[in-house]
Amino acid sequence: MIPLSPIDLLPVDLPDALLVGRAWLDSPRPGPALVGVRDGEVFDLTRAGPTMADLLERDDLAELIRAGGPTLGPVETLLANSLASPPTTPYLLAPCDVQAIKACGVTFAVSLLERVIEEQAGGDPQRAGQLRDELQALIGRDLSRIKPGSDDAVALKEALQARGAWSQYMEVGIGPDAEVFTKAQPLSSVGFGADVGLHPASRWNNPEPEIVLAVDSRGNVKGATLGNDVNLRDVEGRSALLLGKAKDNNASCSIGPFIRLFDERFTLDSVRQCQVSLRIEGADDDFRLEDASDMREISRDPLDLVGQTIGDHHQYPDGFMLFLGTMFSPIKDRDARGQGFTHHPGDRVTIATPSLGALVNGVGRSDRLPPWTFGIRQLMQHLARC
Repeated sequence: MIPLSPIDLLPVDLPDALLVGRAWLDSPRPGPALVGVRDGEVFDLTRAGPTMADLLERDDLAELIRAGGPTLGPVETLLANSLASPPTTPYLLAPCDVQAIKACGVTFAVSLLERVIEEQAGGDPQRAGQLRDELQALIGRDLSRIKPGSDDAVALKEALQARGAWSQYMEVGIGPDAEVFTKAQPLSSVGFGADVGLHPASRWNNPEPEIVLAVDSRGNVKGATLGNDVNLRDVEGRSALLLGKAKDNNASCSIGPFIRLFDERFTLDSVRQCQVSLRIEGADDDFRLEDASDMREISRDPLDLVGQTIGDHHQYPDGFMLFLGTMFSPIKDRDARGQGFTHHPGDRVTIATPSLGALVNGVGRSDRLPPWTFGIRQLMQHLARC
């Protein structure tokens, strides 16, 4: 596997980046702490609020980060600690805590086609190649040029319905309403360096690299980070009603390494211009896949997705993290010709973009990874002792 350099894991403009996150500490009591990064040093930020949700409600975060606090060491040390097996303290956790974890689906044309393929293949990867060719011939146009809910989208829907080719994925891909679902439970996401989990029943799966927005209780987008919305293609392909089983399992959501807060240098427009890279490296077969996607190809603006998540119809008093969707559904053959890509245990997944750094995770089985035991009750007990 390619050696990991701290330079590649952190924002290229680290001295100017406002970064907050969470880390597991041994003292004064074992448990999570809020952290910030200043001048390459990680410092304890817990004095600013008991939870990350509280922290993101504040309007003086830039001043808090510039003021610093008790140091936990160089950021490179925490990255290395997090990649160790087992990790050594202090190590990074997912940068969110009690926020809801929401995700948007089929927001890119490529991923839309792949969802339709999964549906029509019924979870069978061997049928994917033929179906991909048939669908591309049938649609005969660039879906990325169609604005969801537009007259062109309505016309395409009518044409596909007439041919018996309409799909529920097309409905959320080019219809007026976005797909927004609950990806994971609060405090269940894993962070930088941890293994992500695949349900043992899955034989066709892939990572989904995405930008993740950090949104406060008022619907204000406060910053962004990276995420892996691990996907089980065979499970969801059998039935969209199995989305919960396909998406929400032990360690099936990773977020990190830090939340980068918006300021004059890094804004929502910066997110709109991001190019997100994906690298998958096999531990047992020397497999390597590298690709990149451009956020400019997203079919719905990030603020539209936020507005479809929170509003008069739904409130989030603790805020939420919002996965914006992915255009990645890797199709490079791995185990046999025509069967496309699926994970092997021991794979390493690196999701990166220059302004946010890199999220690195190994891959394992959900039933063989450390169980999720630190929930909201444990967090409340920890905070009560501090």
